Amino acid sequence: MRQKSNEKQQFIIKRAAGFLLLIFAFTGIIGICVEKKDNKIRTDSGMETERMAEENTKAVSGKIKEEEVKKVALTFDDGPNPDHTETLLEGLKERNVKATFFLLGAECEKYPEIVKKIHADGHLIGVHSYEHVNLSNLTDQAAMEQVDKTDQIIFGLTGEHAQYIRPPYGCWKCNLDYETKMIEVLWDIDPLDWKTDNSNVIAKRVMDKVQENDIILLHDASKSSVNAALLIIDELQGEGYSFVTVEELILE
Repeated sequence: MRQKSNEKQQFIIKRAAGFLLLIFAFTGIIGICVEKKDNKIRTDSGMETERMAEENTKAVSGKIKEEEVKKVALTFDDGPNPDHTETLLEGLKERNVKATFFLLGAECEKYPEIVKKIHADGHLIGVHSYEHVNLSNLTDQAAMEQVDKTDQIIFGLTGEHAQYIRPPYGCWKCNLDYETKMIEVLWDIDPLDWKTDNSNVIAKRVMDKVQENDIILLHDASKSSVNAALLIIDELQGEGYSFVTVEELILE
């Protein structure tokens, strides 16, 4: 009973931390939405926002806290993948690296054991959507169904609700922030790994841009992307970088 009570307390603390970040965002303490270029981004409650992926904007700023150790967060979208996710997990474990996985609910249903392994290995799991759809093109109800269904699947497999969401294409509706009770996470670097099968090219695109506290977007859906991720880790670890989850990057 004591173990269950502790687990419940930890869950409540995590949810409370998420709520506080959302409150801080709307009171100006921490910016959940970052305006760049010509993006239409509003932080007002109830106002809709649409932002496309190629603008390289992230909703949660990793640059909240200065520390001596240089940190970056690797994130992987669209999994779990039956052919490549487990290979990636092995590579991450060998390098003692923790990452963040934004999962598709439909794929979680197909490959539940991979989801359990991601969780057992200590990685952070967030919601992508149930299907890979542009949520900003859906009604509020349909968008929430995509999010809630995926979260329930993740909870059923891991015992934990998702605290973070990365909507497909980076498109979201700010009026749903309070409904989801999740923190939206975009990215700093997108090497467009899905457009090439050359791992060296993908890795170079990241290495040319990476800075401390960056969030890096990758996918675990191809051999080239997985190989590129491991190349990036090896190179950045050689430069003194440490890899953390998105949660560690913004909350530590």
